Amino acid sequence: MTALIIAGLTLREAARRRVVWALLALTVVLLALSGWGFSKLIGLDSELGTMTSGEARLVASLLLNLIMFGFSLIAAIGTAFLAGPTLAGEVESGQALAILARPVRRSAVLLGKWLGLAAFGCGYVILAGLAQILVVFFVVGYWPPAPATGLALLAAETVVLLTLALLLSSVVSPMASGIVSVGLFGATWVAGVVGGLGGALGNEGVERVGIVSRMILPTDGLWRGAMNGFQDPGALFQMNADEGGGFPFLADAPLTPAYLVWAAVWIAVIWGLTALSFSRRDV
Repeated sequence: MTALIIAGLTLREAARRRVVWALLALTVVLLALSGWGFSKLIGLDSELGTMTSGEARLVASLLLNLIMFGFSLIAAIGTAFLAGPTLAGEVESGQALAILARPVRRSAVLLGKWLGLAAFGCGYVILAGLAQILVVFFVVGYWPPAPATGLALLAAETVVLLTLALLLSSVVSPMASGIVSVGLFGATWVAGVVGGLGGALGNEGVERVGIVSRMILPTDGLWRGAMNGFQDPGALFQMNADEGGGFPFLADAPLTPAYLVWAAVWIAVIWGLTALSFSRRDV
C-alpha cells in the first residue's frame, strides 16, 4: 500500500517537471515532421522510376524503425534525468528525511518511486509509439506485423534504463547518474551495430562485441526485438537477408524467450542492488 501511494506521488511529481514539457514538444515535432515526410513517399522518383505504393510501404517500414529509435532515445533521456533526482536529489536536499523518518521501509519507498517512474516512461513510449504507427498507417497505409510486441519491448527497454539510472542515483549525483545512463545506452547501441556488421562480414570476434553488450545491458537487445515487430516481413529479403544484420535499423530475428527471461532477471538483480545501496546510504 505504501509503495502504491509513493508511486502516485512520484508520478504526479514527474508530471510537474519541465522535462515532461520538453518530451511533449519533441514528440509533437517528431510526429509532425514524420507525417510530412511519409506523405512525400508515394509518387517519389527512385532509380527505377516513380515509387509505387508497395515500395513506399517498404521504405516506410524502415523509416518507422528509425523514428521509433528516436522515441526510445527521447524516453531514455527523459527517464534517466527524472530518475536521477528521485533518490540522489531528495537525499541531498533532505526531502528524504520527511518520509524515511517515519516507520516506512526504504525498500517500499524505492519500489514506489520505481513503479511511478516506470508507469510514466512506459506510458510515454506506448502512447507516442502508437501515435506514430497511426500516422504511418493513415499516410502510407502500412501497419506493422506485431505493433503490440514492439511497443511492449520499447517499454521494457525504458524500464531497463530506468532501473539502471536509479541504481546510479543511489551512489552518485543526479546529473552524473543521468549522463552515465544515457551514455551507456548509446554505447550499447553502437556496440550492437558493430556486432551486427561483424556478423554480416563473418567476423565472429566483432560479432561477439554486440552479443556481450546486449547481455551486460539489455537495452539494445530489446530494441532489436522491437524493430522486428515493426518492420515489414519482406524487408530482410528486399534488403538482402545475408546483410540484414549489418543494417542498424533492421532486425534479422525476433527475441528468444530465453533473452526475455534474462532481461527480467537483469532488472530484478539491478533493482536488488539499488535497494541494498539505498538501505546503506546515510540520509
